Amino acid sequence: MFFPLWLDWTWLILIPAFIITIWAQARVSSAYKKYSAIPAQSGVSGREFAQTMLRQNGVTGVTVRSVPGNMTDHFDPRSQTVNLSEGVYAKHSIAAVSIAAHECGHVLQKEKKYGPMRVRNAIVPVVNFATKLAFPLILIGILFSARTPGMGVLVDIGAWVYFAVVIFQLITLPVEFNASKRAMANISASGVLTAQEQTEAKRMLNAAAMTYVAAMLASFLSFLRLLVLSRRNN
Repeated sequence: MFFPLWLDWTWLILIPAFIITIWAQARVSSAYKKYSAIPAQSGVSGREFAQTMLRQNGVTGVTVRSVPGNMTDHFDPRSQTVNLSEGVYAKHSIAAVSIAAHECGHVLQKEKKYGPMRVRNAIVPVVNFATKLAFPLILIGILFSARTPGMGVLVDIGAWVYFAVVIFQLITLPVEFNASKRAMANISASGVLTAQEQTEAKRMLNAAAMTYVAAMLASFLSFLRLLVLSRRNN
């Protein structure tokens, strides 16, 4: 039986994901705003600590550079660059040092051939393909299942293709938590932050980590909803 999308009760399955995503984003935004306003007593900027952390770990060939935007920080293994946002690169705040250290944590994962990161990077093309393929299959299956027997199986196939996204988000969790663990270990060893500042840095990184937990939950509940749709259209 075909249901108009606006009358589809399965959207309710996504409500918990919507709530936790909004909460996680609000939490990390609040933490970033708070700790960006607190200068590190050492006076070290995000760029300076990133370069120091890489040097102390014997990493060469990785460039630290500034990129536009807010909270656009990331490590690009293809270009071997640690990309720090404008609010991190030249700032001397607790947030700047924490975020720069986290991104350098990803560099150390690559250098040490950290298993979950290697798996995540390997499945990125598969996940990209699955994301593009899943929803067209599901939409075609829903639209034609009422008229053509057997077409509902496309919804089932689309749901399981989308499961690759769930796997990707699940693998992302240990990658991000481990990067933060490496960041805090290096911050502590370097003495760039005081003991109190380290506690605040950990809070900053924990808030950021919750966004990945929210993303994993959202992808899982989306998959669960697609399974419900597939059962209804078969």
